[in-house]
Amino acid sequence: MAPPEHAAQVSELFREHNRALIAFLQCRLNSLSDAQELAQEAYMRIFTLEHPEQVGSLRAYLFRIAANLAVDRLRMRKVRNDMSIEQPAEDLHVAPVPERHVSAIEQMRDLRKALRELPTKTSRAFVMHVIEGRDFSVVAQAMKISERMVRYHVSNALAHCRARVDEPEMP
Repeated sequence: MAPPEHAAQVSELFREHNRALIAFLQCRLNSLSDAQELAQEAYMRIFTLEHPEQVGSLRAYLFRIAANLAVDRLRMRKVRNDMSIEQPAEDLHVAPVPERHVSAIEQMRDLRKALRELPTKTSRAFVMHVIEGRDFSVVAQAMKISERMVRYHVSNALAHCRARVDEPEMP
């Protein structure tokens, strides 16, 4: 059984990062149900760690576990597909690599532009927490503000970025 403080950490990890973890897995697997299943397994592996105090960043470790589980799932699919008689002509749900690369570059450009529109503290907190993967407490110490303010800045940055993504494109 996990100690209560570790259970609380896993619970907080779930609240703060579950949507991002599922999105991360869904991009790799092209399946929401597989993403949800593997996310659940990743949380269970984090929860049942024998020595969680030895892990520097539970968030980073969670995403590493999830990435490894996704690789295993993709290998399993390949084995199943190789054994099947019928092979689909092409996977219509996955964009070819060059198109995905261009799309990722465009998304990063748009994200940078949206972050430049924000106040310095807000964009810095967002980058440190979301992109660099630092815990709220670490960001708070580095910026010399409270964790609550870090959460405030990060949520404002996320809302701003979402609003930018959801804006209709102008002709």
